[in-house]
Amino acid sequence: MKPLSTLTETIINLIAQVPEGKVATYGQIAQLAGSPRSARQVSRVLHSCSQKYQLPWHRIINSQGKISIPRDQPNHQEQINRLLKEGVVLGLNDAIDLSQYQWRN
Repeated sequence: MKPLSTLTETIINLIAQVPEGKVATYGQIAQLAGSPRSARQVSRVLHSCSQKYQLPWHRIINSQGKISIPRDQPNHQEQINRLLKEGVVLGLNDAIDLSQYQWRN
């Protein structure tokens, strides 16, 4: 198995820190990882490592405060359900108020 890059390890560690009831954006995680232009890498890490590392994938959303998974995909509703269970309120069009729910590390 190929070892993880330092950036990937940092992204995994940051995602793991996002607490229950809070969200972070892909870009925010990339910025904190020291690679502000790596939001897509954050997405790739979530896709490939969430299950293996038990990451709270549902707490990572886009910069508009919305879920990036298309509505017709099963994980879209699962992400909503997990966030609601943690007390995150979703507004119109499933938007999340980043001023209230965004993680500040």
